[in-house]
Amino acid sequence: MLVLVAPGQGAQTPGFLTPWLELPGAADRVAAWSDAIGLDLLRYGTQADADAIRDTAVAQPLLVAAGILSAAALGDINPGAVAGHSVGEITAAVFAGVLDDTAALGLVRQRGLAMADAAAVTETGMAALLGGAPETSLAHLEKLGLTPANINGAGQIVAAGTLEQLAALAEDKPEGVRKVVPLKVAGAFHTRHMAPAVETLATAAAALSPADPKIPYVSNKDGETVASGAEVLERLVGQVANPVRWDLCMETFKELGVTALVEVCPGGTLTGLAKRALPGVATLALKTPDDLDAARALLAEHAGA
Repeated sequence: MLVLVAPGQGAQTPGFLTPWLELPGAADRVAAWSDAIGLDLLRYGTQADADAIRDTAVAQPLLVAAGILSAAALGDINPGAVAGHSVGEITAAVFAGVLDDTAALGLVRQRGLAMADAAAVTETGMAALLGGAPETSLAHLEKLGLTPANINGAGQIVAAGTLEQLAALAEDKPEGVRKVVPLKVAGAFHTRHMAPAVETLATAAAALSPADPKIPYVSNKDGETVASGAEVLERLVGQVANPVRWDLCMETFKELGVTALVEVCPGGTLTGLAKRALPGVATLALKTPDDLDAARALLAEHAGA
């Protein structure tokens, strides 16, 4: 059984979309999405620097567009389940047939703008804790007033809060934590700091007509498989101000009997976690079109194509 997964914000790098636009029809498709949401995805995905694509309102639509584009390049595929980390859940909703491309990109455009506005209220950020015992790290974060915004499993927790709180964390790491790594994001996502974005996103979601998932959809709210399109949409709205439990998603993958995991562009983050938390599971990250043949082979072996 193969699971298809989509990464979240912070996975983007300058120019990462460039090689994908060489595929037949890809540039035209991205241009149409750009027109539909009023954002030049072509320019941001090929020419913009790291600071420009760090902007929440830019990064989120760019990541969803890249995920949809790279998955489409695989052809007619049949994964056993789909999931996404943070904004990657919107990409996964497309894979599952809950939303079409246009609806997903319109929703993520509103999500990015709303979260950027919320992030502008207070200077906040996020940092990954590498290593250490989860119980020790969680207690230490609580002491510093930080939120465990992403509990990713494989020894990784992402803390979120004000820049002052994160600076205190860098000076005073939890016992056993090897390193605290600042993330390329512009706010404390999945915390109370994002509460103002929830109402905006709920309004945007109310205008959509989601279909029920055609493929098992694993939610990062709690690792549960969601069978209702309306519930998927409801969870996407609430997710912006609540922690991501990728650790529980990976537990569900185990229960489902996953034997392979493919991460869409810009892949790498979730395959890295899977290598540590899901021993024996074959993994592949779609970084460029050069990875497509290997991904198709993996799909043919583990999912059927």
